[in-house]
Amino acid sequence: MGLRVLIIDDDEVYRRLLAQHVEVGFESPAVAEYDPATKGRLPPDFQGSGYDVVLLDDQPGVGTGLEWLKDLRRRNNFPPIVYLLSEPSDESEAEARAAGAHGCLSRQKIDHDRFIELLRTAQGTGRRAEPLPGTDGIDRACRFGDLTIRGYHFVRKLAESPLSTVYLAESLKSKSKVVLKVLRQVPEVDGRNAETFDRFLLEYEIASRIRHPNVVRIFEFGAGDDYAYIAMEYFPRGDLRKRIKQGIEPCVAASLMRQMAEALQVLHAAGVQHRDLKPGNVMLRDNGSIVLIDFGMSKQVELKASITGNGAIFGTPYYMSPEQGHGRETDERSDLYSLGIIFYEMLMRRKPYIAGTPMQVIYKHANSPLPELRPELKRFESILHNCIAKDPACRYSSAAGLVEAVKEVERDEAERAAMGF
Repeated sequence: MGLRVLIIDDDEVYRRLLAQHVEVGFESPAVAEYDPATKGRLPPDFQGSGYDVVLLDDQPGVGTGLEWLKDLRRRNNFPPIVYLLSEPSDESEAEARAAGAHGCLSRQKIDHDRFIELLRTAQGTGRRAEPLPGTDGIDRACRFGDLTIRGYHFVRKLAESPLSTVYLAESLKSKSKVVLKVLRQVPEVDGRNAETFDRFLLEYEIASRIRHPNVVRIFEFGAGDDYAYIAMEYFPRGDLRKRIKQGIEPCVAASLMRQMAEALQVLHAAGVQHRDLKPGNVMLRDNGSIVLIDFGMSKQVELKASITGNGAIFGTPYYMSPEQGHGRETDERSDLYSLGIIFYEMLMRRKPYIAGTPMQVIYKHANSPLPELRPELKRFESILHNCIAKDPACRYSSAAGLVEAVKEVERDEAERAAMGF
């Protein structure tokens, strides 16, 4: 991987000049620019994990360069910083180095060779060494919100919900990036909060024993008095939403549908319902295959926690089955319904049921006619309608049945391709 550089400077022309120096001196570098004058200070949880070195102007446009330098160097495992001085002097350089700068350069007249040499040494130096166990530094590194989770270093927060917070972390054991999902017992929702929380953890414990290429790998569980955490696989390529926006060929959509159905097949066989299938919970591996994440009781708890006194539901339940949206009993066929909605979206690049409020979306799932596909996609419509029938009894009875149906369509698609269609 080439050098990854972040430039923090309020002058667009100067940022471009610095980027050109980097691009001349390194093969295939990745250069990102940050304008403090328009974006303000960096978020408190920004750790610079995606960069090898940061170039920082001593007059960033918001506050002083030394304030920025001291703040960033206090952040755990932050990459080396090359400091750009408007008026270089022995005194200003010594002050910058004392504040944590890896090195200093004149902002007014860039010595290209010196510039590249300094970046190379910064890249070789890497991030600061880990603090020794038992020090305040290791405690700060292992802080996730108001919790300390030893064995993991905080990188950044990824998402938050009423029940859980999701972080990107670094495992000190494997030295690799992991996703850390921290779950809390939320305030009493339905009189059985502790039971629901325990069931959620039980389902993840069951799923952790599953080894399947399309199911996320779960590495570890841990627990405290009122929280638990789950360490699981991290997917740098992101989720299915981006892929849908780019457009998916019908034959590829069928392949992804089969992979999701195969993952559901093994989850259901282990006694686990997903309950929250949506493109954001379908991750991409480097080889283009997909992985299901985030199964368990979280959606059920969050749905109950989000119902107000007048019955309004906060959220966008575009993928909920009619029975789930109306609070009725769900089973494996509810997951197949959600999968069918995703299949429609992959083929059509839009959701089948759109409305102004979540409750109106729920109503459409239960009462609107089944959506139709474009004429050139009609060959997929039988699979779609057998997934998203309003009555669960009219859907595929199991994920295994869906897998076989998709395989048959894939064989037909291969024959069409061989014949030049």
